Order: sequence, then structure tokens, then C-alpha cells
Amino acid sequence: MKIAKNTIVSIAYQVRTKDGVLVDEATATAPLEYLQGAGNLLQDLEKALESHQVGDKFEVEIINAYGDFNDALVQNVPRDVFVGVDELEVGMRFFADTEHGSLPVEITAIDGDNITIDGNHMLAGQDLKFNVEVLAIREATEEEIAHGHIHGEHGHDHGGCGCGVHDHEDDDSGCCGGGHGGCGCH
Repeated sequence: MKIAKNTIVSIAYQVRTKDGVLVDEATATAPLEYLQGAGNLLQDLEKALESHQVGDKFEVEIINAYGDFNDALVQNVPRDVFVGVDELEVGMRFFADTEHGSLPVEITAIDGDNITIDGNHMLAGQDLKFNVEVLAIREATEEEIAHGHIHGEHGHDHGGCGCGVHDHEDDDSGCCGGGHGGCGCH
């Protein structure tokens, strides 16, 4: 069977920056599983996976994988917008409510009561190299196709993984795409 729209695909992968820094991985013992064609991965990665079959190993480089760095997404906000948070630290992540919906932001600097937040994806402006191995492929169920993502062995599952090297138990809007049963940062 080849990877095609509406197949459930299991892959092991490593993602590295142009400088060779490992930013994400899934192993054969803890693979990424996703629904092909549902937009749950980076579009260029999904295209590169199309037509591959179990056992295929390949490399794909995605230029500017998460788009350009947008200076307008870096803002200074007062400390009091973090209601209910006693201690703030650089690197903490939150969801900010905006006119366009919820946006993940990271604290990048703290100067007294002046907090700098960045709404760019942590890999914005970077080229990424994916080393991928296709581990398994199966047809998606009607329910998975209707919901647009894979369902776990016990039914409806919305697990995800985080950006950065991880053990696939985080639920932090992960690295490879849209979430819902696999990694997902958009």
C-alpha cells in the first residue's frame, strides 16, 4: 500500500535545523501517526510523503517551514495581563486572546513589569531537514476521515506532542503540523 489521501500513516523521523540542531523526533517505538491529506502535518512534508510505502526512508528539506519571522508578532505588554500567574520566566508559553482567536506566545524578555512576548512559531524563518522512515500504512476509518484525524486504539483521541525533542507524552501543539493525534504546530 502507498501513502495516499485518507490513509493512516505511521512514521519515525528526525527534524533538524540547517545548522544540524535536532528540534524534534519520533522513534519507531513512539512513532507519529497521522491522517494523510487532512492538513495535520506541514503541507510540504505531507506532499513529500505521498506515494511512499512501508520501509521507505528519505530526506526532505523544507525551506522556511513555518513561514517568515514577523516582527509585528513581538510585543511588549504589561505584567498585569498575566492574571493569576505568580511567577513569570523567559521561555514560558501562553495562549493570548486576539481578534483573530487564540495565539500561542512565548515570553522572550522580562524587564520589571514590562514583558516581551513573541507570537512567531519558534522555528519561523528556518529551513528544516526531515529524515523520515515510513513504518506503517492503513486505510482510515470513516469516523477518522469525518473528524480529520486519527483515532487512538480506544476511540476518539486528540493527543499531540510538543516542539523540541520529546517523548510524545506532551500536549504542547507539537512540531510537524496540526496536532490531533500527531505533532502539530501551525
